[in-house]
Amino acid sequence: MLEGVRARLHALASRLRRLERRELDSFVRWLEHTGNLLHLSVLVFVPLLIAAVTWLTNMTAEISFLLFPPLASGTYTLFADPEGKYATPWKFVGGMTVGALCGWLALELTAAAGLTGGGVSAVGAALAIFFTGLCTWGLDLEEPTAFSTALLVLVTGNAQFAYVLGIVVTSSFVASAFVLWRSHFYEQRAQYLYGTTGGDDHVLVPMADGGETVARFAASIAGAHDAGKVVLFDVVDEDDAEQHDDPAGTEAAADDGSEELAPAERAASDAGQRLESFADELADAYDVPCEVVVAAGGGQSAGLTLQTARQQNCDLIVAPYAERESGGLSSFLTGLFDSEIDVIAFRSNGSPRRRWETSLVAVRGAGDTARAMLDFAIRVTGSGRPISVCTCIDRESRRRAAEGTLADLVDAFSGRFETHVANASVESYLSRVAPRYDVCFVGSSTDRSAASRFVSPPTFRKLSDLEADVAIVHRGRHR
Repeated sequence: MLEGVRARLHALASRLRRLERRELDSFVRWLEHTGNLLHLSVLVFVPLLIAAVTWLTNMTAEISFLLFPPLASGTYTLFADPEGKYATPWKFVGGMTVGALCGWLALELTAAAGLTGGGVSAVGAALAIFFTGLCTWGLDLEEPTAFSTALLVLVTGNAQFAYVLGIVVTSSFVASAFVLWRSHFYEQRAQYLYGTTGGDDHVLVPMADGGETVARFAASIAGAHDAGKVVLFDVVDEDDAEQHDDPAGTEAAADDGSEELAPAERAASDAGQRLESFADELADAYDVPCEVVVAAGGGQSAGLTLQTARQQNCDLIVAPYAERESGGLSSFLTGLFDSEIDVIAFRSNGSPRRRWETSLVAVRGAGDTARAMLDFAIRVTGSGRPISVCTCIDRESRRRAAEGTLADLVDAFSGRFETHVANASVESYLSRVAPRYDVCFVGSSTDRSAASRFVSPPTFRKLSDLEADVAIVHRGRHR
């Protein structure tokens, strides 16, 4: 009875832990989108900074509460658009300060001219806006908050100096916090949030016909990280080994005094020796550790490959691209895609490359698959050459949004990039520009709905004649 209760409690705890991991993974993937990260930052950091400024200003009665409206507005502008034209400390602090000084000057001039009457002077307000516009234009400073501080200083009574001083101090505090957030978190978000930049170091390569080029591509990816490793995996078909057994070879081995090997064991030994030789070559060429795993079975299968990847602690599988005769991905690749492990289906255009010096990344958005493709392209290229990133639109009205998407994507990575927005279909654009590149990265489209894939087949099915190698990237279903 007690054992049964313990077992049920253990099972319940396990389910809760799996649910917690799934929820955490979903939240991290949601946070990986730059727009979501900025919205969350606004919700967290803007209230905290305003609370901190309020606590500091409460320590003195000289600073007016009127500085908070422009300060809150300007703080929101910084965190909501950290790469925008207003998101610099000089424009933020300088704009608010210049606006307050212009309002103070307008107030002094109207008082000297005897134009102050009851309430706020209309002439003073007009002069404050005029001076502010003139100064912010000439100094190229932030304008929205400058106009608000220029007007608010008019209603501070005799505390204009304290108001200007409060603007300088509080805006400098906010600007310092923003600079720290942007340099140590926002600009480093690829390191903290994006899974492939800190993972996908251990790469499993199922060896097949033409697998040497695939293995070299995998070694280029793994070799870019210090912790990288390549595992060459092959399967010996036991039935095939039995059919091709050579009795003469068996007798020779026995006469030699060595232990007689079964046909499958002998085939596995021969395959292992071939792969060991190739693994040594990869290790020397790409400066990455290479291991060999040979299994006996009924041939390569998705289940056996995934089992081996888990046993070898591999977080990425690079497999040769294969299709069914009727079209579409082979059952082997489909099985690999239906797992928690990241997969690249690599299709060579026939040339046995050893290096990929030019890369093109074709994206639909700035999601985790696009970031994974860009990270892999950076690793493979690795020669300081710029990475080309492109997206296609179907009408010109979407160009600006597409340019912003590409900017958000490449901004999270260090390196040299060139971005292209093409008003054309993906297949026609890639067919035209592919000869300029060694490899093109495209997504697997497994994140699209079934209806979407039915109406518009995945891009890679339309690129069979592309004059470049193609790497189809699939992000695993992390549990």
